[in-house]
Amino acid sequence: MTSAAEPATRLPLIGDRAPGFEAESTHGPVRLADYAGRWLVLFSHPADFTPVCTTEFVAFTELAEEFTARGVALLGVSVDSVHSHLAWTRAIEDRLGVRVPFPIIADLDTRVSRAYGMLHPNASTTAAVRAVFVIDPESVVRAILYYPMNAGRMVPEILRLVEALQTADRDGVSCPANWRPGDDVLLGAPRTQAEVEARQADERVKLVDWYLASLPGRPI
Repeated sequence: MTSAAEPATRLPLIGDRAPGFEAESTHGPVRLADYAGRWLVLFSHPADFTPVCTTEFVAFTELAEEFTARGVALLGVSVDSVHSHLAWTRAIEDRLGVRVPFPIIADLDTRVSRAYGMLHPNASTTAAVRAVFVIDPESVVRAILYYPMNAGRMVPEILRLVEALQTADRDGVSCPANWRPGDDVLLGAPRTQAEVEARQADERVKLVDWYLASLPGRPI
């Protein structure tokens, strides 16, 4: 049960407006409003100076330019202090030659972690699990991923997920299983006989069945 000192918070769901926040970070004060008009990948990690988290931050940094090229900002968060974050990122640079380019929120009061449901008491009473929230330019939650503490995230999949969302928004389509940018995309199932016939007459459409049809993909 949630104690009086720890009020229950509703986990943001896909389609919800992302909870606003103001917090200190390794790049100074940050607010959700700072990212309006851009895509944002907000991700939590259990703790600084831990093995899996270190590999994840290296992986995010290696793809940081790919995210930036797609108009996506990265923002980390944990319940560690700014000083801890700074010491850790300096250690990553010194030991691994990787300079982390994005800010990390110092969520000592756990406000951000609680607002986004990143604290799972059965996993840890003090550390955030590995959560990922993809937030669109309208500050709407578009995707949510959760990982346990002992399994690192596949960062290329997070980038692919954002690319799929951007493609779906741009072209009014859906992306099939194992889709990669440039692959065929799916059309929604037709709702009328006229739509079925129009689809059959469209030479661009690859029609497998009346409800299962695709179009050639376009580059991001």
